[in-house]
Amino acid sequence: MTDAHKTAAETALRTTGGAPPDDVEKAPIPLLEPREGIPPVVATDDALAEVVAAFAAGTGPVAVDAERASGYRYGQRAYLVQMRREGAGTALIDPVGCPDLSALGEALSDTEWILHAATQDLPCLREIGMVPSRIFDTELAGRLAGFPRVGLGAMVESVLGYALEKGHSAVDWSTRPLPEPWLRYAALDVELLVDLRDALEKELERQGKLEWAHEEFDAIASAPPAPPRKDPWRRTSGMHKVRRRRQMAAVRELWTARDAVAQRRDVSPGKVLSDSAIIEASLALPATVTALTALTGFGHRMGRRQLEQWQAAVDRAKALSEAELPQPGQPLQGPPPPRAWADKDPAAAARLSAARAAVSALAERLNMPQENLITPDTVRRVCWEPPGDHSEAAVAQALSSYGARPWQVTQVTPLLSAALRDTPATP
Repeated sequence: MTDAHKTAAETALRTTGGAPPDDVEKAPIPLLEPREGIPPVVATDDALAEVVAAFAAGTGPVAVDAERASGYRYGQRAYLVQMRREGAGTALIDPVGCPDLSALGEALSDTEWILHAATQDLPCLREIGMVPSRIFDTELAGRLAGFPRVGLGAMVESVLGYALEKGHSAVDWSTRPLPEPWLRYAALDVELLVDLRDALEKELERQGKLEWAHEEFDAIASAPPAPPRKDPWRRTSGMHKVRRRRQMAAVRELWTARDAVAQRRDVSPGKVLSDSAIIEASLALPATVTALTALTGFGHRMGRRQLEQWQAAVDRAKALSEAELPQPGQPLQGPPPPRAWADKDPAAAARLSAARAAVSALAERLNMPQENLITPDTVRRVCWEPPGDHSEAAVAQALSSYGARPWQVTQVTPLLSAALRDTPATP
């Protein structure tokens, strides 16, 4: 009997009315309590050792989830890890009390890990020593299978017929102790992941897409950590308003000062100083603290010392020589924006239009989002600098060099080759 079957047998205890509804499709069954109740939070080495032993002795894949404190704390570290495996039950682990989970990761190294939106959780799991060799991503599986809504709650409801309570997804998970309702929510997030995985596997197999999914999962599991973003200050919200290089320098100085304060205080940078305030000060380039105080975002609630540090950042930008000022925009990595193609290279624009239409039609036939069939960036690169002979072999080689998986190469190569070959060159 699977977890879902056990849950179904106990739904009288889980529904608000005291009994399951007659039609699950019209009224999904609310999942209100974890099957074995809310497990105690694991926050000591001894308790962690028991969890490691229990999960190592379990059977089948392991469901894994992590909760962060985005918007509250600096960075994206995990503040709670939830796991579930047949024979081991559910575990809630506190990475603050147990910052090194490498023993748990090693005990499960040969096990398939089930995650929902794996790319969101893998970085913070990697930081605490949990690195899977095999994964099953239920969100990505849903995309490949053509589900219109792929959030965890929507998937559990449409595939399994249960409703998950999602009211605590954006809370401050660095809070200690964690309130019981939050722990209940966290435990329920992994309650049915194994069942969801099994159902999606069957659906992908029915559609002939299971091997495609495995290639995608392997690519995610084997991908190296993302490199640090170059010039992250350029992503300040409202940056499009900043035109002059000295104003850009002010954004850079204010962003860097804010980041240092946020890191030192371990709070979200937005709680230190808003992006809109950074843009406001950079456009105005105030000469004094008094002038700075008059700007939106630097009101009476901000202390004199804080105001002085922001004014000092503006002053540093104003003192830079012309040679020290940042250049507008960022060096292009790859083709220019498609909107500029018609002027820069009309033939490339025609190739891209034909390729996009073909990819869109194929994605519709395969019932999946275009970006999962092949990334838009890959299509742009092939169309901007196409291989010399436009043959399928050459296009396939180009796609592989840009990171396309074998199944994507097989599906897309004939389309792109035809788009390159059949689009006449513009004189």
